[in-house]
Amino acid sequence: MTSGRLHGEVVYLYAFDIAYEMRREPVSTLLGQPVVPYAVDTGKRNPKQLSFYRPQMARLPPVERRGPHGVVRIERTIKLLPVGALSVTVRVPFAVDRFEDLIAYHDLMIGDRSLTEEVRALVEEARQELRPMLISPNAELGDEEAYTIFVLANPPTGEGGHFRSEPWLREQRRAIAALLTQEDDPVHLSDQEVEESTARYLTYYDHDLVVVDWDAALVIESPESSEQSLFIMELANVQLAELEAYDHILDQAVDRTYRDVMTPAWFTVRRSLHDLRELRIDLSRLSDELENISKFFGDWHLARLYAAISDRFHLRDWHRSIDGKLRTIDEMYQLAKQDVHGRWMLVLEVSIVLLFVVDIAFIFTGK
Repeated sequence: MTSGRLHGEVVYLYAFDIAYEMRREPVSTLLGQPVVPYAVDTGKRNPKQLSFYRPQMARLPPVERRGPHGVVRIERTIKLLPVGALSVTVRVPFAVDRFEDLIAYHDLMIGDRSLTEEVRALVEEARQELRPMLISPNAELGDEEAYTIFVLANPPTGEGGHFRSEPWLREQRRAIAALLTQEDDPVHLSDQEVEESTARYLTYYDHDLVVVDWDAALVIESPESSEQSLFIMELANVQLAELEAYDHILDQAVDRTYRDVMTPAWFTVRRSLHDLRELRIDLSRLSDELENISKFFGDWHLARLYAAISDRFHLRDWHRSIDGKLRTIDEMYQLAKQDVHGRWMLVLEVSIVLLFVVDIAFIFTGK
C-alpha cells in the first residue's frame, strides 16, 4: 500500500434527462445564482485550435455536511445542456490513510441521507424553476446516470523524490482495482478482474495518470489539467444518460407503431404515419446535437480519454442500438406510407368502377 496520508477530492457526476429539449435562450439565474458559460482552464500546452463545448453553468454556494470521516465542505455546480439534460457535479474532499478507506465514498452518506437523494432534491428544484425553458418536459424526474471520480492530489514521491505514475500503477494495481470496483478486500479479487478494471489507463506526463472503469475512475493530475479530464468524462456521462432516454423513447415508439400499423383503421394509419415522420426528424436532429457536445479538437490526449471512457460506457453500442431502431421506424414509416397509398389507390379504382357503372346505367335508362 501507499505510505503517507492520501489527500484529494471525490468528484461525483450526475446526469439527468429532464425534457425532450431545452430552449436556446440564455438563462440569467438558477437557484439564486448567476448562470455563466462554462470555461475550461488549460494547464499544459494546447494547440490554438483547441475547442470545447461550453454549456451554461451555475455554481452553488458551498455547504457543510457530515461525511464518512467528519464534517466536509461540499462544492456543487449545475450545467444546462440544450439536449434537455442537467449535469450536477459534487466535489467532496478527503484525507484518508489507505485506499480501502475510500470505499465508503462510493455510496456516500451525508448526515441522515445519501448524496444521491440530496442531488435529486436539488435537481427537482432546478427543474421546476427551468420549466418555462423546457420543451416537452418529463412528467417525473427519472433515474440519474452517476459516475464517481477519485482525484488524488498527493501521490507518493518514492525514494528519488519524483512520482512516476506507471511504475506506481503496477505496484498498486490491485488496490486501485478494488477501489474502482467497490470491493473491501482487494486480496480476493481475481487477477483477471484486476487487469480488466485497470486496463484502460492514460498518461501524458510521467507523473500523471487517469484510470477509467465503467462505474468509477482514478485521476492523478494537476488541478488545471484535471479540470479538462473531468469535463470530458462529464460530457460522456451526459451522452450516456441521453442515449438511454432516446432508447426508451424509441422502444415506446416502436411498440406503439407496431400496434397502429396492424390496425386496419385508416385514421390510425395516417396518425401513425404523421407521428413516425415527426419522431424520425426530431430524433435525428437531437442525435446530431448530442454528438456536437462531445466535439473537441486539438488535444489528442483528451481525445484518447474520451475514446477510453466511451468504450467503458459502450456509447458506440448505444448509438448502434438507436440507429437500428431508427431504421426499424423508417421501415415501418415506409410500410405505413405504402399502406395508405395502396388504400387510396383502391378508393380511386372503386370510384372509377362506380362512375363507369353509373354511366352505363344512364345509357341504358336513356337519361
